[in-house]
Amino acid sequence: MDFQLNEEQRAIQGTARDFALREFRPQAARWDEEQIFPVDALRQAAALGFAGIYVGEAMGGSGLSRLDAALIFEELATGCVSTSAYLSIHNMAAWMIDRFGDEAQRRRFVPKLASMEHFASYCLTEPGSGSDAAALKTRAVRQGDHYIVNGSKAFISGAGTSDIYVCMLRTGGEGPKGISCLVVEKGTPGLAFGKKEKKLGWNSQPTSMVMFENCHVPAANRLGEEGDGFKIAMMGLDGGRLNIAACSLGGARAALEAARTYLGERAQFGKKLAEFQALQFRLADMATELDAARLMVWRAAASLDSGDPDAVMHCAMAKRFATDAGFAICNEALQLHGGYGYLRDFPLERYLRDVRVHQILEGTNEIMRVIIARRLLATDRGS
Repeated sequence: MDFQLNEEQRAIQGTARDFALREFRPQAARWDEEQIFPVDALRQAAALGFAGIYVGEAMGGSGLSRLDAALIFEELATGCVSTSAYLSIHNMAAWMIDRFGDEAQRRRFVPKLASMEHFASYCLTEPGSGSDAAALKTRAVRQGDHYIVNGSKAFISGAGTSDIYVCMLRTGGEGPKGISCLVVEKGTPGLAFGKKEKKLGWNSQPTSMVMFENCHVPAANRLGEEGDGFKIAMMGLDGGRLNIAACSLGGARAALEAARTYLGERAQFGKKLAEFQALQFRLADMATELDAARLMVWRAAASLDSGDPDAVMHCAMAKRFATDAGFAICNEALQLHGGYGYLRDFPLERYLRDVRVHQILEGTNEIMRVIIARRLLATDRGS
């Protein structure tokens, strides 16, 4: 077992780090304050291959591994957690089309997503179905060569701005087998968007409802067969959970680095804060939790890349642990800054606000425990 990154992975990591420090970090506070969706910066990231990280090269993607993606998202998130998190969702949606679309769908949609000429959103959650995703109600009824869609999706990142909406819709009976996946294009008659949500964090990406009123979607836009939608959605989320966990690592690492610098500069009671053993121990615990979380994310990414039968459980474990640890580390870093940590002049409060939602989305951390327990208690699980 080798815990060392190879030369190519170190180069990928370095490219992402340099980009984040140059393009994301200097602007992150302004994007947050003014609620700017940084289209130009995202397209610059796409020019480096970061918009289709594990999309195949034939469609303009980078053809990299899930571990490579984890390295990239951690580095990008040290610059701006919120913007990196949107990019992670875009990557998930692009991969779903590349993986499950037919040749015509892939050629039509994926290259423009890989270049970020077009932006993508993932639409699963509804006002009445969050954790119980298989209970979704938005219905698509087949009429000739179209589906007529009615209903709504909630908490959709990029809604109103994105060009492509990868939507899970009910085409059959109740439960997961009645769900199909349709790609809905912006400008489709009957597609509308709700008001822009006012959020605690993630302010550099718009969030709103996606609404369908007799929305006519071509049947040619269906990914896979009818009834495949829930499986497609869950497979997308395995990678999405790793990506968002990696974004938590990046936010936590930035917070830890800020705290370490602050302890070395701030003096109280006649000596630097870094000289107090109690604070040294807190810093050590933060670093240990961060490293443990990173190792879990890397292991889960390797499991997904290799097709390990426990990959889904590993992804759930990594997402649960890394997002909990990420928030705790940001919170501790803010505490170590004292009153200054609470001010917007310092980035700690933004890191805290941005990573908090990672414990909720891509499946709440409570649902991660359900997934883990279900796998552990499965009667057909090997020894």
